[in-house]
Amino acid sequence: QVQLAESGGGLVQPGGSLTLSCVASGSIDRLFGMGWYRQAPGNQRELVAALVTGGYTKYSDSVKGRFTISRDDAGNTVYLHMNNLEPEDSAVYICNADGGATYYFDKAKYWGQGTQVTVTS
Repeated sequence: QVQLAESGGGLVQPGGSLTLSCVASGSIDRLFGMGWYRQAPGNQRELVAALVTGGYTKYSDSVKGRFTISRDDAGNTVYLHMNNLEPEDSAVYICNADGGATYYFDKAKYWGQGTQVTVTS
């Protein structure tokens, strides 16, 4: 089994920055793809950003140019660098991952518990 643990959430003013981290542990060799989703109260969970082995990245239109996803060299920690945050970015941010040779995005096998991000003045 693989466990994912997010950290780095918090309270920030509009225009501010935060960096989220997600560390994978457990029975892993190398995770093929890792991503970040978010869910605000009353909203569906949505993709924020994903990164797949080989360098492929995908961002939601709402965060392009403001957020950057990256992984460490070992491939088991994924970061979400968030700049110019807006109140609409407030949500629980959840990390997910897949091993093997495919990343299944919202059908990924492994999910974390999430970390709260609140953007308010």
